[in-house]
Amino acid sequence: MSDYRNPERFLGVPDESCERKNSAAWVLPIPFEMTTSYMGGTRNGPAALVEASNQVELYDSHVGCEAALEYGVYTLPTLHPELRSSEGAIQSITQAVSDLELEDRILITLGGEHSITPGIIAALAPKHPNLLIVQIDAHSDLRDEFDGTPYSHASAIRRCLPYASVLQFGIRSVCQEEVEFARTTDRVRIWTAEAMYQDRERHYLAELAEAVKGRTVYLTIDVDGLDPSIISATGTPEPGGILWYDCLDLIRTVAENSNIIAFDCVELSPTPGGHASAFAAAKLIYKTLNYIMRSRGKI
Repeated sequence: MSDYRNPERFLGVPDESCERKNSAAWVLPIPFEMTTSYMGGTRNGPAALVEASNQVELYDSHVGCEAALEYGVYTLPTLHPELRSSEGAIQSITQAVSDLELEDRILITLGGEHSITPGIIAALAPKHPNLLIVQIDAHSDLRDEFDGTPYSHASAIRRCLPYASVLQFGIRSVCQEEVEFARTTDRVRIWTAEAMYQDRERHYLAELAEAVKGRTVYLTIDVDGLDPSIISATGTPEPGGILWYDCLDLIRTVAENSNIIAFDCVELSPTPGGHASAFAAAKLIYKTLNYIMRSRGKI
């Protein structure tokens, strides 16, 4: 008999591995886009990620099994924030995430633009004091406001700082305001893409392991943090980004040395014929999830 799987089911896992109650990972699509400043399309990112994930092989050589079948992945209904204002949208995301009874499950949020992240952080931080954010991104997103709103994608991490400090990797495009702000705060530590490239021995991995050791971590992955040769379908691509295996090593280092409670993947802007970007991002999400689940003893 033919197997017709639900295309809105992340990774296309069978029924027995996607039950809400028994799944250790919950996926929340948030196709929110209101403040994009160059090429739009992030509202189409979550659907493209889910569709592409159905083509990802579930066998992962790093863990030696079809991992998703072991821990279970449930795809939540798509969340559409209210659109009267960017501030109201973020507040509605906070409320929706706060209402989720996650317990010890991993929450994976699919964006949408990066401005969804502070909404999620505001919901999770009260339950996780001393939360630390690890950010993979081409941009610092530390402007106090952009295009007249402090809730822009370009201000996403600045809005997170009241709740958590942040470690940034892959940064290679900033403005003067962000540079000066980063110099005056102890809430932000930056590893630029150039510094990572010049560090041939990759000492930054040991520094990262020490910085996250024993911490509770939220991981935010803006796909433009990777080099455009890997993911080009994003609104603000920047040359000189993190390469595939370097990115995996970053994420694995965080997973093995901290307690990652949730993560997001944002800023995918699907383009006609650009399905390779969506597939790469979907596979990155699955690899990230497997690193986390292995560190938790789920696989």
